[in-house]
Amino acid sequence: MSTYQDLLKQRDALSEQIEQARKRETSDAVARVRALMQEYHLSPNDIFPAGRRARAKGMGMKVSPKYRDPATGQTWTGRGKEPKWIANRDRTPFLIR
Repeated sequence: MSTYQDLLKQRDALSEQIEQARKRETSDAVARVRALMQEYHLSPNDIFPAGRRARAKGMGMKVSPKYRDPATGQTWTGRGKEPKWIANRDRTPFLIR
């Protein structure tokens, strides 16, 4: 039966082995990619074109706040769950103009 301290030492040793394997395999993968790029005369732009994004429509776009609490200065975009300071109230006085 292993003691707690033995298990901690094993975990540390295993973590080190995992990190070394990750570095080694990452290095091998980068070397293979570079070799393929050289063999097929590819540039980074061929692989990752600047004009094309795999992002979903509207994803990651910031939305300007639509409402402001005059007491605290907190803002809300009008999307998602409404904050307590505007819940069940007329929103017109809180509109940012």
